[in-house]
Amino acid sequence: MLKKITSSELVLGMYVERLGRSWLDNPFWTRSFLLKSPADLERIRTARLCEVWIDTSRGLAQAQAAPACASSAAVAPPAADVTPAPVAVAEARPSLSRDEEVAHARRVLERSREAVRTMFDEVRMGKALSVGQAYELVDDIAATVLRGGSVLLGLARLKTADNYTYMHSVAVCALMTALAAEAGLAPGQVRSAGLAGLLHDIGKMAVPSAILNKPGSLSEEEFSSVRAHPAAGHRMLQEVGEIDPVVLDVCRHHHEKLDGSGYPEGLCGAEISVYARMGAICDVYDAITSNRPYKQGWCPAESLRRMAAWRGGHLDAQLFAAFVKCLGIYPQGTLVRLRSERLAVVVGQTPGKPLTLPTVRVFFSIRAGTCIAPTDIDLAAPACLERIISTESAAQWRLQDVDRYWAGEAAMA
Repeated sequence: MLKKITSSELVLGMYVERLGRSWLDNPFWTRSFLLKSPADLERIRTARLCEVWIDTSRGLAQAQAAPACASSAAVAPPAADVTPAPVAVAEARPSLSRDEEVAHARRVLERSREAVRTMFDEVRMGKALSVGQAYELVDDIAATVLRGGSVLLGLARLKTADNYTYMHSVAVCALMTALAAEAGLAPGQVRSAGLAGLLHDIGKMAVPSAILNKPGSLSEEEFSSVRAHPAAGHRMLQEVGEIDPVVLDVCRHHHEKLDGSGYPEGLCGAEISVYARMGAICDVYDAITSNRPYKQGWCPAESLRRMAAWRGGHLDAQLFAAFVKCLGIYPQGTLVRLRSERLAVVVGQTPGKPLTLPTVRVFFSIRAGTCIAPTDIDLAAPACLERIISTESAAQWRLQDVDRYWAGEAAMA
């Protein structure tokens, strides 16, 4: 039986059927769920919803519920929240300038790249994976992502052929962290998602480097070798011993698709876990936006548009909507054309402002056909009349090293 109550009347043990707002404004990835976490209860109350619908046949009714202030010790934690010492989300953003945030994110990425390189090389040589060190790396990445917004997410897209495998793992870790937080998962679950992203492709250590970096088309035998990496990684992680089941799941199933056309097991629909669906979105986005030996990466905004067409068949639509909220409709580094006939790159989103109104750095005059002094414009500012007309291709305008206008030295690293 459905019953409408206010958020202040909610208590642990109730089954939330729906919240009184659209899914895009919903602090959770799903419309209905059993309210088990005190943190989730606080998120709903903080959102100040006028109404909440509960299903009394699937959870507690108001009259039966224990007081909201009761101890949470008897409340079972989510099944995926099994890792110790979850990463803490910063309560207040430090007063770093954007350039300082870029510099910090660049240092984190450099350290992370070398740490993953060492970790994966040791696995390739048959040594045991250090889960403790992996967690430290995840915490470092997560803290930067959750504090600095899209800065690290944008920088992680910039890779070279030599470090792609390692940086892809770092990038997917960062994207998984951001998506899990946006989807409203608990801190421990965010940490699990981050570790799953970091280790999702560890099975590629069993694939010859010549195949992974081959500039041309793969033979059928080579393609089979690549497709075997999820199962290979799953076996490697099982040998570790006590490993988070979320990590095992994402490693094995991040190439599954909702329509059953994925691999290695051809799972479909509800057979694919939420975490594996998240892993698929993050893995695909980083892969198609990165330069590879056999192709140039797509523009971030174009990549999101193409992925939107895959919703429902390949990718989870609701999780993809949350993913877009993380990155913005125009992700960092997107080349855009403005109403004033100037070109600019997106340098960041304004918290709390529309996704269509990012901050951009203008650097090129179309009318004059020449570069101009870079200037930042907050399109969400009240008096700003500028607007984005379209996304553009740097190749079309014969522009080189556009990334340097937003990433600085990191674009050439």
